Amino acid sequence: IALFEMPSTVLEELKRLLSFRERLVKQRAGFKTSLGEYKEVFGSDEITVYVGSHEEMLKCLTLQIDKIEDEMNKLINGDEMLKNQFKLINSIKGVGPQTALVMIVLTGGFTMFRSWRRFASYAGTAPFPNESGIYRGKTMTSKLANRRIKTLLTLCAGTSIQYNPEMKIYYEKRLSEGKNKMSTLNIVRNKLISRIFAVVNRETPYVDTLKYAA
Repeated sequence: IALFEMPSTVLEELKRLLSFRERLVKQRAGFKTSLGEYKEVFGSDEITVYVGSHEEMLKCLTLQIDKIEDEMNKLINGDEMLKNQFKLINSIKGVGPQTALVMIVLTGGFTMFRSWRRFASYAGTAPFPNESGIYRGKTMTSKLANRRIKTLLTLCAGTSIQYNPEMKIYYEKRLSEGKNKMSTLNIVRNKLISRIFAVVNRETPYVDTLKYAA
């Protein structure tokens, strides 16, 4: 049994700021949706007060989100270990700053999970057998997962398939072989988790070996 260690004050503050940012992002998305619906139903000229009010709220929320992100960057840059982890994670194609921050917070600076497989289970990307007696179903991922990071990893996987030649080739090859699209996307998610843990544990940036291939 491993002794529990309290997260650092920097990680605790990052966690609070991330949660606050997410609430503001959701509020901004709500205002964007409402504004679009108003314009579609009434037209901009007929509801100038509504449009103006919504646009002001959007500007205000964007400004506050930017301030929170600046504060998070200050906290990361003020801690050498977290700064290095953030930089290493961002060296992986398809993984962005927000995912890097969430990974650092959820793993407690990569101290709370012994392996990437354990984190994959926590994130809901690890496949489990679907069996009962003589029944043998398809492997499934757990529904008891952290949806926040699972959603981010799904977005990262989609970006990686688009812009990382290695992932794109792998994804298209599996689909051409008749493999399931969602199961293939899940494999890409797990590849990204594995790479994130690998670069942090090795303390070296990710190297795109494909571009060096003959």
